[in-house]
Amino acid sequence: MKAAARHAGTALAGIVTACALCLAAGPGQASTLPPGLPELPNLGEAMQRDNRTGLALSGFDPVAYFLNDAAVPGLPEYELIHAGAVWRFASAANRDAFREAPQVYTPRFGGFDASGVADGRAVDADPHRFAVIGAQLYFFRSDENRRRFLSEAALRAKAQERWPAVATLIAR
Repeated sequence: MKAAARHAGTALAGIVTACALCLAAGPGQASTLPPGLPELPNLGEAMQRDNRTGLALSGFDPVAYFLNDAAVPGLPEYELIHAGAVWRFASAANRDAFREAPQVYTPRFGGFDASGVADGRAVDADPHRFAVIGAQLYFFRSDENRRRFLSEAALRAKAQERWPAVATLIAR
């Protein structure tokens, strides 16, 4: 009986020690990302990005959506880290434009599907399905969601209203 009690005490001490070591390491200490990339996102972080690479918009150039009206892949030699994500650009000029005014080129609703946000959900979007409305960039998961968002003006107001609550639910 005494041996079983000692064994249980030893096992409990091991578990407590392991938990203490995990807590001492702190959040974000054991990143699986390559060196130089931002840490993994936290609960409530609002930009859609790839958790393995840290790339925002799957590596597409956010400035090109405005200039070219197209999804243009960014290049590794023209990248910068902004707001916890790696942003790539097709040219140094596009990178510099973003650096000067990121609020202009950053997509609405963190790059999540704007129709999904209007419905109260954070839904990953396809960077090939987008719309520039006024001076704002929106992304969508499907052509149907894009069509719906463009044809129903009330969805923009609903998405804007719901975004703060949706953003707090994002766990990536």
